[in-house]
Amino acid sequence: MKTSFDELKTCELSAVCHTYGRYPLDIARGSGSRLYDMAGKEYIDLLSGIAVTSLGHCHPEITQVICEQAGKLVHVSNLFYQQEQVALAERILGTCHSDKVFFCNSGAEANEAAIKLARRYHRTVRGTKAYEVITLAGSFHGRTLATLTATGQQKVKDGFDPLPDGFVTVPWNDLAALEEAMGEMTAAVLLEVILGEGGVRPLPPEYLRGVQKLCQERGVLFMVDEVQTGLCRTGSFWAFQEYGLTPDVFTSAKALANGLPMGAMLATDEAARAFKPGSHATTFGGGALLSRVADKVIEIMERDGLAERAREMGEYAKELFRGVSAAVPGAITDVRGRGLIIGIELAKPGKEVWEHLLDKGFILNLTQDKVLRLLPPLTIERSDLDLFAQALSDVLKAS
Repeated sequence: MKTSFDELKTCELSAVCHTYGRYPLDIARGSGSRLYDMAGKEYIDLLSGIAVTSLGHCHPEITQVICEQAGKLVHVSNLFYQQEQVALAERILGTCHSDKVFFCNSGAEANEAAIKLARRYHRTVRGTKAYEVITLAGSFHGRTLATLTATGQQKVKDGFDPLPDGFVTVPWNDLAALEEAMGEMTAAVLLEVILGEGGVRPLPPEYLRGVQKLCQERGVLFMVDEVQTGLCRTGSFWAFQEYGLTPDVFTSAKALANGLPMGAMLATDEAARAFKPGSHATTFGGGALLSRVADKVIEIMERDGLAERAREMGEYAKELFRGVSAAVPGAITDVRGRGLIIGIELAKPGKEVWEHLLDKGFILNLTQDKVLRLLPPLTIERSDLDLFAQALSDVLKAS
């Protein structure tokens, strides 16, 4: 066990692939919306492991379920029927219009499953050769070769050429450009209702409904990436529900098991016709332990009304941050988002502001160079948001 931050950092640099720009912080433990480093310093967590620990850290009911299930059954593979997986399937399908679910281990895998389903649907069900997936500039769909190609950000693609064929990126919120890009080879459109990594940019309702209508008219699958926005984050259980959308396919992960690796792809019966035994699979997805935990997560979210709470707390937070903007003229150009996915866009690059906030004990994310991204636990208290707003105001006034 390493006893200091410097020792931990040195050993990490020696032993772990350098794929992350680590924050200058070690984490030793967590509880609720609080994290603590090795020296015992307390931080207010406004990031939730990037929208993952939506119930907070070490939720006592989740901890109890993990311990109980670990003593009963952890893994047997998907060659067997498992009560825990079926119970989770029934519960998650009860939150939406979808008919079938495929469980996996991450958001990237969920999106991979959606892409594979779209191609195989057109080939085996519709009898066409359509295979292209249209995505939006600024989007983020994962780090596998297919999902990074689908991602509408060049920085994640650098050095991985040649990239897989079959992906077309169009400007976001431009329905005419999307319609022009659609052709006989278009199998699906995949989009985020709110671009998360793209700077917390909600897409207008009329655009989203227009995309769905185009897909229906053209026989193209309409697919929504809910990896970051799903599970009560935006004020509805699924973000697309706020706009009356009914995607053929949508994906989920992050908050599904409150910190354990879990993903899901959900589809209508019609779209799910594409998958047959052997056409897609995973070793770990939907195992007994993960399924039991995810089942409890959804139960708690519904029982405690966390979608409504996210809506209320999000409105409260945005008003706070708009107050900061008024108090420090010219420092903030926009405050946006839905529920508890919030972007505070600064007038200039925000690394220094982010660093000062971290020093003051607030963990959050900086994306697109200028956007402070907040994804706090859905259980966050108003007092924590008040403390952050005051700290943000102080930092901006001093910068």
